[in-house]
Amino acid sequence: MKYICLGYMNEEIWKTLSESERNNFMDDCFAYDDELRKNGHFAGGEALQDARNAITLRWSNHHVSVTDGPFAETKEQIGGIMILEATDLNHAIRLLSKHPSLRLGQGGSSWEIRPAADLTALMEDSKHRGKG
Repeated sequence: MKYICLGYMNEEIWKTLSESERNNFMDDCFAYDDELRKNGHFAGGEALQDARNAITLRWSNHHVSVTDGPFAETKEQIGGIMILEATDLNHAIRLLSKHPSLRLGQGGSSWEIRPAADLTALMEDSKHRGKG
């Protein structure tokens, strides 16, 4: 089963790290990602640029409203996504619990894990209604 993992990090904590600490952190993360790939658990993922480069779209007054920045005003911003292949949620938790990014420190990073939704049946129904 696929799990979508949203990686959050506190950009302020990241800025306090030395270049050497950042490099070691990234090396550890990439090494674990490679381990997940080797064992067939890494199904995809991408890092994201800083939250200051985000754009948020909302529906407002019958049209799309575009604003700069992320939707949420929090210290932690989404830093990347990973698609994880796991047998069940507990397996996904065990796999991601070993990710070195969690060791960034108190309030430095976190992961949200959600099962991917299978929309195959809904897409077929939509096609039959002539919408898809």
